[in-house]
Amino acid sequence: MANFKSYYFRYINYVSICIILCSLGCASIQSPQGGPRDTTAPKIISMTPKNLSVNFKAKKILIEFDEYFKLSNEFKEFTISPDQEKPPVLKVRQKKLEITIQDSLEKNTTYTMNFGKAIIDVNEGNIVKNLSYVFSTGPELDSLSISGNVSNSSTGEYEKDITVFILPLERDSLFGKKRASIYTLTDSAGHYQINNLRKGKYKIYALKEVNGGDKIYQQLSDEIGFIKKPLVLEKSVDNINLEIFKELAPEFRIKDKKLLDDGSILLTFNQQLKNPSITISDFKNLDENKKVSFSKNNDSAHVYLDDLSFDSIKVNVLDQGKILQTTSFSREKKDTYKRVITITDNLTSGKLSPYKTLTLSLPLPITAVDPSKVILLEDSVRRTNFEMIKDSVNFLKYYLKYPWKQKKDYNIKFGEGTFTTIFDAKNKDFTIVLKLESTDNFGTITMNAEVPDTTKSYIVELMNEKKEVLKSTAITKNTPIKYVNYPAGKYAIRVIYDENKNKIWDTGNVALGLQPEKIWYLPADVDLKANWEREDKLIIPLTPLPVQPKPTTPRTQPNNINNNNNNNNNAPNTIGNPPNGLRNAPDRMSQPPRRSNN
Repeated sequence: MANFKSYYFRYINYVSICIILCSLGCASIQSPQGGPRDTTAPKIISMTPKNLSVNFKAKKILIEFDEYFKLSNEFKEFTISPDQEKPPVLKVRQKKLEITIQDSLEKNTTYTMNFGKAIIDVNEGNIVKNLSYVFSTGPELDSLSISGNVSNSSTGEYEKDITVFILPLERDSLFGKKRASIYTLTDSAGHYQINNLRKGKYKIYALKEVNGGDKIYQQLSDEIGFIKKPLVLEKSVDNINLEIFKELAPEFRIKDKKLLDDGSILLTFNQQLKNPSITISDFKNLDENKKVSFSKNNDSAHVYLDDLSFDSIKVNVLDQGKILQTTSFSREKKDTYKRVITITDNLTSGKLSPYKTLTLSLPLPITAVDPSKVILLEDSVRRTNFEMIKDSVNFLKYYLKYPWKQKKDYNIKFGEGTFTTIFDAKNKDFTIVLKLESTDNFGTITMNAEVPDTTKSYIVELMNEKKEVLKSTAITKNTPIKYVNYPAGKYAIRVIYDENKNKIWDTGNVALGLQPEKIWYLPADVDLKANWEREDKLIIPLTPLPVQPKPTTPRTQPNNINNNNNNNNNAPNTIGNPPNGLRNAPDRMSQPPRRSNN
């Protein structure tokens, strides 16, 4: 009997443990992972009262979405126009947004609530863009609109997610001080539209913000576009196009200063200087023996000193001989420095252009070179008839000159200590493997430029596919411009209308009402084929022709924007002045999409 009871209780315990384990296993079951990422923003199911209501008297508005959402930076993103002393309060109620109006509403007035980027879904952060809620306390809604496109003044590219805002003329003094309440964001084609406006005079701006999104222009960081003359709005207008630009800082300032690990000093400026120089105060030997390397745009400088035994020094930044700012650098006697001599070259995918010399760039000024530590192998045969040549201007560069041959393999070994820099820093062993690029892979372009006005100046620039300027030529008359021995590929041509004839592109100034100097892009890229010489006309228009946006794919917007694109797929057959003022790449050859809000 005792054995039976013992087996019985063991059986009961066993069953109990199994049940517990099964329960725990079931509790640990998770929802399936993976699957496509949700890229769709929450959609509106209903609005109560309805959007675009008239004779509005409600104190609360409910907007229902098809999924859970949250509010992000609503105090920066949400606005109501006209402004109210007590702004509406936004609260999330499950899948509904509750908006409580706290202040009294003016009679016979159209109000527009803009939500900016305040509403995002909970899981993926997809933003509901350009959502607005409009109502009128009177029997009619204000129905005028302004639309157009926003592009970059330098590149000609269309800009998306740019804040376009307007200020009634009497409130333009608030520009840069208080955020705008009447605004919208550009779409992927750079298009914008501001609706439900009343008659009046307005100033219009386009703002690309870098830090934050408070919709207040910060000159040091943001880009701005504007139209100088006020818009007199008596009927709906379109093609109000804006070009954003970065203003020059009103006063010179050293943005950043660093004493780097290798002992060099890096200075970054907030302006491009014209003829900069650097001096060291109080230490005559340091000043005489220093070396300075300015960036291509003269907006930063590397300062190399050959003695770091000082406790503190003063560095002066000058432009055209005038001191702009003095800054101090201090160091501790126990400070240590790491000097790793990493050497770079000018090869492209292991190939050297037959029209260039092998160039070696070092991070510190070179004080000595030992060619005996260089072994140059041509198809495994050692050659000694090469030269090591120091750059006459750039103290960070050296050239290895040799009569390279086609279809040969080159292996160049640089032994330890081939290069010696300041502070007796030396390179470690490294090897360069290269082949000489065939001359058949290069070609020549001749652009026969025709200027519209010989009393003015134009800057013609050749750019690669990365929009890097390869060559810049200032002209005032009809003249051929030759680009000799360039690699086969696609190139862009742009023309700067050099109004002040200083041979550089000048940006704009909001306070002075100055727009940046205009830039015209050749509509189609120049396709240079290998071993080819091509010749084309470059007919510069009298004035830069208006930007034409790329066609966009119709998509559903929260405020029901409709697209009516009228595409023109006929690309011009010749290079020069395009018939319809088309600008940039051929895929932009379309008419501006017209849009209207229902």
